[in-house]
Amino acid sequence: MSTEFAAPVAPDGLLDRLGAAAKAGGADAVEITLLGRAGEYTRFAGGRVHQPQDILETQYSVRAIVDGHAARAAVGTVNGLDEAVRRATTAARAMAHGDHGNATVATPAAAQDVVLWHDDTAAFDAAQRAQAAGRTMREAEKAGGHAAGMFGRALTQIAVVTSTGVAHHALATEAIGSLTATVGDGTSHWIDLHRSAAALDLASSVDRTIAEAVAGQNRIPVPDGRYTIVLGPQAAGELLGFLEDAGFSGELAAAKVGLVAQRAGDRVASPLVTVADDALATVGLPIGFDMEGTPKRRVPLLTNGVVGEAVTNLATAKALGTASTGHAHIAREEVPTPVAANIVMDAGDATEAELIAGVERGIYVQRFWYTRLVDRLTATITGVSRDGCFLIEDGKLAQPVAGARFTHSILDFLSTVDGVGAARRSQPVMNVWNGSVTAPALRGHGFRFGSAKIEEN
Repeated sequence: MSTEFAAPVAPDGLLDRLGAAAKAGGADAVEITLLGRAGEYTRFAGGRVHQPQDILETQYSVRAIVDGHAARAAVGTVNGLDEAVRRATTAARAMAHGDHGNATVATPAAAQDVVLWHDDTAAFDAAQRAQAAGRTMREAEKAGGHAAGMFGRALTQIAVVTSTGVAHHALATEAIGSLTATVGDGTSHWIDLHRSAAALDLASSVDRTIAEAVAGQNRIPVPDGRYTIVLGPQAAGELLGFLEDAGFSGELAAAKVGLVAQRAGDRVASPLVTVADDALATVGLPIGFDMEGTPKRRVPLLTNGVVGEAVTNLATAKALGTASTGHAHIAREEVPTPVAANIVMDAGDATEAELIAGVERGIYVQRFWYTRLVDRLTATITGVSRDGCFLIEDGKLAQPVAGARFTHSILDFLSTVDGVGAARRSQPVMNVWNGSVTAPALRGHGFRFGSAKIEEN
């Protein structure tokens, strides 16, 4: 392990320290979760590296249970851990008042074996990142434009210990790159992340993004209507990130809302569509256990278009009468909830060029922006297309087009998919710790831009 790429909290003796604090609290059960992140980011714009940034974050979250009632406390450093355990225990005891709740902690079990450490990411240091940023800006300048973006590496750390014997620790590398290239009025955007820096294929990704910005000049508006579209991996990933809101959350399933509760086993998408939350994947940001210490497993969301399962934590699994899938999550200023943290769609066998070649007239969409959920029951979202988008005419990219407003059902689109790309790309999920979604390019039909009538076919 690189001495310059160190864990947020030294691993030696960590589980013993957390275990001692958990057992000293006097509660029926205590769960302590450490979430840590040491990130290094090289941001560039205007022809120079303008913000080399190192970020170190640690948080110890304590959950104490007394007579089935749970309370939480948190602290930023290990020095305050014993006091946090005391506060959580006191709060849980005050809530109990002699009656019995149903809170519980995870059962000790082995975590999934996932490859989390990559030496090439440890080697992706400030010098390498600055060199890559310099090359990127020079190439954009040669093309008559400019580039802005960020290249970074991070170490993500999670440790979960309970007074009942759970003890897990993981240290995972993460490499990320993002770039917006601008040439005239043409823009192109790229983002990718992986445990391995080499998997970003940085030089090729930069060259492709700049070339797309050059080709994207002199954009025209998109006429309102319904189109056959080819979504690049970034646009496809944006859509898949909303699947959980359509009913694949344990909270929604327990409330009998959405796809899992109402349509489990039904085909709602094309047979070419298989999506899972996959802690065992080699793409995205896999990790072997959740914030409650439950080992993760692969959870099928859509299998050949058929509705599968919901992701759960201990509480929602108990409400559903099942075992937790290992998807407990708690974000800042939010209540605990199960979250799909590594959404992955199976790849197909087509190149983007082959997907485009099958379209007589349509639109290629590089990415979506400002997307929002409109209707949970129909999985309808709204947003705008952005950056490297083009008309498709006679199987080839034609005139570049400006961003356009859309409102469309994710399920309606996925039901029309007749082509899936071989190359996949990952992107982070907002407000999800260690969260990502990985998708290939997709081809589908009847996608609604502008004010095209909803009842049109």
